[in-house]
Amino acid sequence: MTLKQAVGPVGIWSIELRADDPQQGRQAAEAAAELEQLGFGALWIGGNSTVAHAQRLIEATSRIAVATGILSIWEHEAADVAEKHAALERSHPGRFILGLGASHPQLAEGYKRPYSTMRAYLDALDSAPVPVPAERRVLAALGPKMLELSRDRAAGAHPYLVTPEHTAQAREILGADPLLAPELKVILETDTERARSIARDFLSFYLPMTNYTSNFRRLGFGDDDFEDGGSDRLLDAVFAWGGPDKVRERVAEFHRAGADHVALQVVTGERGVLPRAEWRRLAEILELGSA
Repeated sequence: MTLKQAVGPVGIWSIELRADDPQQGRQAAEAAAELEQLGFGALWIGGNSTVAHAQRLIEATSRIAVATGILSIWEHEAADVAEKHAALERSHPGRFILGLGASHPQLAEGYKRPYSTMRAYLDALDSAPVPVPAERRVLAALGPKMLELSRDRAAGAHPYLVTPEHTAQAREILGADPLLAPELKVILETDTERARSIARDFLSFYLPMTNYTSNFRRLGFGDDDFEDGGSDRLLDAVFAWGGPDKVRERVAEFHRAGADHVALQVVTGERGVLPRAEWRRLAEILELGSA
């Protein structure tokens, strides 16, 4: 089974699945088992997740792919990651995808030369006693150089906070074969004012991060789009919100642009809570049970 076949057309992205304390870990494991039964193809663990976070969810499920989305190259030594990857692959072969990212200067201590550092990190994974195969790792790539690295040194790319236009450009750079799995935020709210209020509050955390705003500028957005939590135009570009037909169409738009898989992050306005009811509703909207 190829990686594209393993992850399927849609998955779930969630920072809540990281679950650092034991009680939250049990809840996340239960949620992962349900998400597998609902028909999602992959789980992407947000918030600088680790191999250990993924292992908990893999042990709670039987077939769904589990990925770090992303593991920060600044905070985890490549040799240690390779060792843990090898152990997990021995116990649960073919279940784990190592998602790597260079994070942001606003978040990562010692951030500098992210492209060169990522290349060196991949070199270290390749030279480990048990290497992490290129076909089992993806990069959180936004710009052209990192997308090229995703094509040449990994199985593909997992871009976060992007638009269908970015997806089309990424597909052109990657070519046909590599996995392209963008993240897309979903708000199951039909009221325009309410949906945009939730979106604006959520997006305000990311707009100070220059890697994102630089990418938005390449897509034609400008300073006015970054003020006060984001313009309506920006919000509507990076969030799927509305009724079932609108949500289905937004997901389809990413697929038409070249995505093999869309990692869906449900945003409710309430942080730190597993949105299990919304995940069930999303599975119904996407008709996963009848796929």
